[in-house]
Amino acid sequence: MEILLYLAAIIAAVAFAVLVIYLAKTLKASTRTLNNVANTLESLEKQMQGITTETTELLHKTNALADDVNKKTAKLDGLFDGVKGIGETVQDFNQSLKQFSSSVSRAASENQDKASQAVTWGAALFDFLKKRK
Repeated sequence: MEILLYLAAIIAAVAFAVLVIYLAKTLKASTRTLNNVANTLESLEKQMQGITTETTELLHKTNALADDVNKKTAKLDGLFDGVKGIGETVQDFNQSLKQFSSSVSRAASENQDKASQAVTWGAALFDFLKKRK
């Protein structure tokens, strides 16, 4: 019976040794995997720093461009005000022409009878002068 006890202890020791060996292999593989993950994360961090730097530069350039556009737009406001003034002047001139035209038309219609009589008298005078010669 003692032999069975020793034999069981040896089997347990061998099983424990096999378990420890496989556990060590697993831990070594896990260590390699974690080292690869750490290297990948370091590389990713470097890339993110580059992206962050480029993004910051792009943001500064965009802000400078927006400021430039705003300044140029402000300069154009005066031009648009001038064009607006010219448009108002042309509109006033057109209104004045309309008033003048309507007053001439009104005067012509009021004096149409007199003009017709003057033309008739003028024609009669010419006829009379022709007959006298």
